[in-house]
Amino acid sequence: MQRNLHLYFLIHGMQKEFLGLQTAIYKVPDLEKAKQWYTKVFETTPYFDMPFYIGFNIGGYELGLQPDEKNEARSENIEIYWGVDNVETSYNRLIELGATSHQPPQNVGEEIIVATVKDPWKNIIGIIYNPGFKAA
Repeated sequence: MQRNLHLYFLIHGMQKEFLGLQTAIYKVPDLEKAKQWYTKVFETTPYFDMPFYIGFNIGGYELGLQPDEKNEARSENIEIYWGVDNVETSYNRLIELGATSHQPPQNVGEEIIVATVKDPWKNIIGIIYNPGFKAA
């Protein structure tokens, strides 16, 4: 169905409004410490590094860090999942680097494994192994 819809848009010159997830932003009270922590976690350096925003390219998607001067309470109603090859290994590594467990690894069906942790600033980081999902 989605492929047919995409073909329809191509034929009729229409574009889809939403192009896909591009950026996940985590607010942190200490931007420098968060930059160091996320550099270790994702094993990459920021491509954009300013006092108001730090941006990482994670597999073609942006992970952004913004200062949180208000130190606002974190909500648990949004979870963003980063794809990994082995959830258990990645989950354990995140815990070793200072994250705390939010939801331990679990099979949610069809070989899809998910887990969530909280970074040192209480932001939720989701990790997922989904053999049926291929990014566009």
